[in-house]
Amino acid sequence: MLLPLKAIALNLLSLGAVLGAMVLLWQWGWGTREILGIQPTGSIGEFVPLTIFAFLYGLSMDYEVFILARMREEYDRTGDTRHAVVAGVGRTGRLVTSAALVLFVSFAALAMTPELDVKVFASGLALGILLDATLIRGVLVPAVVAMMGRWNWWLPSRISP
Repeated sequence: MLLPLKAIALNLLSLGAVLGAMVLLWQWGWGTREILGIQPTGSIGEFVPLTIFAFLYGLSMDYEVFILARMREEYDRTGDTRHAVVAGVGRTGRLVTSAALVLFVSFAALAMTPELDVKVFASGLALGILLDATLIRGVLVPAVVAMMGRWNWWLPSRISP
């Protein structure tokens, strides 16, 4: 019961950070003139936040399920949540990091296009992927799962298989 709520909360935290950073960078212009030589327009295209939300939420849930499935397998084998966290991240960490790095580089390269809406969209996705794979999936998910211990795996009796 707690794992889905944790996943939703951490995904919304990640998305909030990305959207906030986009407002600072692209809407308010913090650093865009100095770093990129672009004048801020004071707005972000209406399709950008919704599309970034959909893409990042789906991708982050994919990473979440992949990591937690491995943790659950290890927990079922040993009955120890801390060991399950270490083994789960150890077995999936490189794959998730590599996949995120490929996507980050792809979107960072796309952010170098001259079209402003594409630049805003791609930079938001690149930042979101980087933030989600490192801080959220690499630090917060294992820490919260380890902290919650056996409560991660609890289900009410009428729901349990």
